[in-house]
Amino acid sequence: MVITYVNEYTKLDMKQPVQEKKIWEILETVTDPEIPVLSIIDMGIVRAVQLNNDGELTITITPTYSGCPAMDAISMDIRLKLIEQGYRHVKILSVLSPAWTTDWMSEAGKEKLKAYGIAPPVNRAEDAARPDIECPQCHSHHTSLLSQFGSTACKALYQCNECKEPFDYFKCH
Repeated sequence: MVITYVNEYTKLDMKQPVQEKKIWEILETVTDPEIPVLSIIDMGIVRAVQLNNDGELTITITPTYSGCPAMDAISMDIRLKLIEQGYRHVKILSVLSPAWTTDWMSEAGKEKLKAYGIAPPVNRAEDAARPDIECPQCHSHHTSLLSQFGSTACKALYQCNECKEPFDYFKCH
């Protein structure tokens, strides 16, 4: 059985067998339905890929929080993209432990969030102290929290005091 774990920054190990690289490339095309600029690799929710000798493929994922409504859509998209590429026996395994953390997001994913207009998560210590979050539009740090919940439960709603634009902030988990 071949087992590959995503490392701390979700970078691929270039020594992986060609088949595994292909699977990771396919998974890179699966996006988060709530944040379509991010792949599930950017999000860091893919924890493992297992391909056994019988051709059974198991993808292990961790939801961003338990009960996340996007996980059903993500699981279905993973399955469909892999089936389209010839992987017929696909199993999606969802694990809750260890719990997902924004530390698992790739730096590229955080940059994509910012370019999309969502402030990326800062580190947990800063988040706990509630610093001024940088506005993704004008880059000002003069921002105000409007609501603990933004467009989804994993985001908070902020407003920039400079450009007056509201924006989502991806909360640390």
